[in-house]
Amino acid sequence: MSDVPAWQPTDAYLARSRVRAFAERNGHRDYASFLRWSQADLDGFWRATERDLGVVWSKHYSRVYDDSRGIPWTTWWTGGRMNYVATALRHQPWRIAVVAESEEGTVRTLTFGQLRTEVARAAAGLRALGVAKGDRVAVFLPLTLECAVAVLAIGAIGAVLIPVFSGYGADAIAGRLRDAEARVLICADGFYRRGQVVPMKETADAAADAAPSVKRVVVVRRVGRELPPKARDASWDQVLRDGERAALELADTGAEDPYMVIYTSGTTGKPKGALHVHGGFPVKAAQDLAHCFDLQDRDTILWSTDLGWMMGPWLIAGGLMLGATIVLYDGTPDYPTASRMWDLVERHRVTHLGVSPTAIRGLMRAGDAPVRAADRSSLFVLGSTGEPWNPDPWWWYFRNVGESRCPIINYSGGTEVSGGIVGCTTWTPIQPGSFAGPCPGMDADVVDEQGQPVRGAVGELVIRKPWPGMTRGFWRDARSGEESRYLQTYWARFPNVWVHGDWARIDDAGYWYIEGRSDDTLKVAGKRVGPAEVESAAVANPAVSEAAAIGVPHDIKGEAIVVFAVPRPGYTPSAELAREVQDTVAEHLGKPLRPEAVKFVTQLPKTRNAKILRRVIKGAYLGKQDLGDLSSLENPAAVEEIRTLAAR
Repeated sequence: MSDVPAWQPTDAYLARSRVRAFAERNGHRDYASFLRWSQADLDGFWRATERDLGVVWSKHYSRVYDDSRGIPWTTWWTGGRMNYVATALRHQPWRIAVVAESEEGTVRTLTFGQLRTEVARAAAGLRALGVAKGDRVAVFLPLTLECAVAVLAIGAIGAVLIPVFSGYGADAIAGRLRDAEARVLICADGFYRRGQVVPMKETADAAADAAPSVKRVVVVRRVGRELPPKARDASWDQVLRDGERAALELADTGAEDPYMVIYTSGTTGKPKGALHVHGGFPVKAAQDLAHCFDLQDRDTILWSTDLGWMMGPWLIAGGLMLGATIVLYDGTPDYPTASRMWDLVERHRVTHLGVSPTAIRGLMRAGDAPVRAADRSSLFVLGSTGEPWNPDPWWWYFRNVGESRCPIINYSGGTEVSGGIVGCTTWTPIQPGSFAGPCPGMDADVVDEQGQPVRGAVGELVIRKPWPGMTRGFWRDARSGEESRYLQTYWARFPNVWVHGDWARIDDAGYWYIEGRSDDTLKVAGKRVGPAEVESAAVANPAVSEAAAIGVPHDIKGEAIVVFAVPRPGYTPSAELAREVQDTVAEHLGKPLRPEAVKFVTQLPKTRNAKILRRVIKGAYLGKQDLGDLSSLENPAAVEEIRTLAAR
């Protein structure tokens, strides 16, 4: 890697930088000093941050945080009363708040004034259905205007949002509804995927039938399908009519009152319901968008995501709290043409664009022409999260989409964290696939097996101090007092240290890298290596579009590497091509890390938000019948393809 950064902030970026101005107002003229302050002085940093974000309080807090019950159970904004929706809807009423474009091309918008009116109507209508403060309301919708309104209306009532991935099957939804004891399920009649209608109401009905707590199903008319109603059904239009002319009435919620339970899939067992509060997740989302992405009012942000993934609620809460325009798109990024994503940028004058590395690898296949045909002059920041980068896709995103002028703000954290642990900023230099370091306010480190800091080698990513966005435990655990699952998952390894489950590395120049999940780690002949490193080496071969690396048992080495590779168009899988890819990996990483085998597949098992499920690949290849929680899997056929390979 070159010592010269791929991107350095220009005078224009520095002059505009919100985090730089914030740091200087608080006495820090360089980024390193500012970051140390954010990690060392939790009271001073977070007190200044919430003021800078303009958080609206109905009653101001007396103390920033309270860790008297122990760091894992830290609470924030003691005595403070706030409903995050008040901050999200405080902006000038004539400014555009939400732009929603459907896959078929319909564009709808709401100003902040119109959004406030719609949220007031929806909240009143839901109250008329019996929804009260503390009730759980599940939202099973594509990213539409109604989705944003529903999310905010639930918060306005003081009810608890249960976001559900729009591609889930009935069993996955029912399990979440039962665990949360959801009272209401809001769904659509269907949505479009590559021009075909994907039914949702039938799936929602089957899920509600299996969840006795669900008393009402509210149906949004998205595609106009005529379906026989059930006794428990209510239409979204009727909910809005029932709330006609209602003034916005915000529940009197405390900063520690529940706002959302969002389910995150584990490697085994049932999904975990991460509990988040009004003064937690929304504040962390807004802070990361402000400090890392330099999102400001009058900016326009489009993030390719789904409500069921953390980035959906993150976009809605954080983007609106900062007064930005959020763009919601409910289709695929390359339909009906490969230029769809870039056309969205041009049409809506997007300033901040978020696309995962895996999605970029897919969009690259269409070449540069679709990108260059669109006007991308509005772009200011490129974002990415979800997976480690390979160098070639990173450079393609940087050079072709961002014209080598826009920084790629790499961002990694998790659902239970409410956003980023590590990230980049527009104030600091950027290297391909790297992070500048911890996000402001996150006292992160990389440690060895004894919990000691390690540099220049792969170690565990940890967090040493609390932050407002940390989950308040898992839903049923937190409610019943059975705290062991939450503590065992994150706090059991080292005393009072959050172990996130990611391998990370800090290089000699101080740049940070995520090397994959620690349960995906490969250990070959005593050498530990992250799968991302192997995959990047494999993708360096011109024949490989994307790759996934797993470890399999080996009599001599203990573990050997098997790479599953998707070939680029024009390349035919063969034994010779497999050897060439093996050689490429050996050239990049050394002969000891040469893969034992390279297996060509047409697709890799992924979640809808483009995370490669390596544990599923490994389990299928090794013949395991129980592959753990598969509710987030988008393409089951990829698993069967791997099982077929293993059986040969």
